Amino acid sequence: MVGAPWQIPLAGRIDELRIESAVLRGNPLGDPHRRPLWVYCPPGYEDAPARRYPALYCIQGFTGQVDMWRNRSAFRATFPELLDGLFARGEAPPCLVVFVDCWTSLGGSQFLDSPATGRYHTYLCEEVVPFVDGRYRTLAAREHRGIMGKSSGGYGAMITPMLRPDLWGGLATHAGDALFECCYLPGFGPSARALRDHYQGSFERFWADFRARPGRGRPEDHTLINDWGMAAAYSADADGTVRLPYDPLTGRLVPAVWERWLQRDPVRMAPHHAGALRSLRAVYIDAGTRDEFFLDLGAEAFRQALAALGVTDVAFELFEGGHGGIEHRYPIATRYLAERLSP
Repeated sequence: MVGAPWQIPLAGRIDELRIESAVLRGNPLGDPHRRPLWVYCPPGYEDAPARRYPALYCIQGFTGQVDMWRNRSAFRATFPELLDGLFARGEAPPCLVVFVDCWTSLGGSQFLDSPATGRYHTYLCEEVVPFVDGRYRTLAAREHRGIMGKSSGGYGAMITPMLRPDLWGGLATHAGDALFECCYLPGFGPSARALRDHYQGSFERFWADFRARPGRGRPEDHTLINDWGMAAAYSADADGTVRLPYDPLTGRLVPAVWERWLQRDPVRMAPHHAGALRSLRAVYIDAGTRDEFFLDLGAEAFRQALAALGVTDVAFELFEGGHGGIEHRYPIATRYLAERLSP
């Protein structure tokens, strides 16, 4: 990256739109039903009015919101800049890239429908996709539509095509949540200790304290927020009651609730969606070998689950790195999806 970072022009353009969601209106958390939606149009989009393009949907990790795509680390390009450079240099077939916001006030939705958070899977599939296809020159068929993300976004990228194979023809997951006994279970003990030591075993007390002290984080905040957010996505009752997979006073597993989580694990979901996975035109999986949440193990477990189903045409790599600072990997997946999903 040369020059001042605030002066980097894009060869393409990003349209910043708003979408009014019917399915998110009146959601259980009272979160906004009017959501930002960014659509990146590649260089030359305006010059070829008859041309149609594949569409790649980018979804974010837990606590992500759409404007964070512009967050810059020192001496690094942002993903929209990396993406733009990829297409400007002609290193990948041009695509539309859609940046979707599925943030919630608990941190995220896991891109699932939940009675505790709202209908974010339906929002993505039934509202965002038709909205984009109706306003942009997409190739509006599953064979030309892909989804990609990192962390919880990588989780969403794995499970969304399984649940809606009629809409999605490719996926790319960077360190996506998978193999739940490795990525989530190790945090339950520290969470129980934090609840005992600071909150009398009560998540209600934690949330009251957390929301009263913005900007003054405690080391245990992440695991507590993550546990509750995942429980809201994976194990909420029909009335919206959030069920934890462990006793908050001891950390002891509650087997019936933990089983509900495991049923949402992409590794365990795969055999139940074999046809959907075999139909994909593109599967990309990667993770860092030092991932702090052991999502490199989850990546390998997901790859093995696909192989057991006969899905072997997979781009897979474990690279040197941790969970954060891996945005340089995103253009690799973008190029792979663009090549596989283009006509």
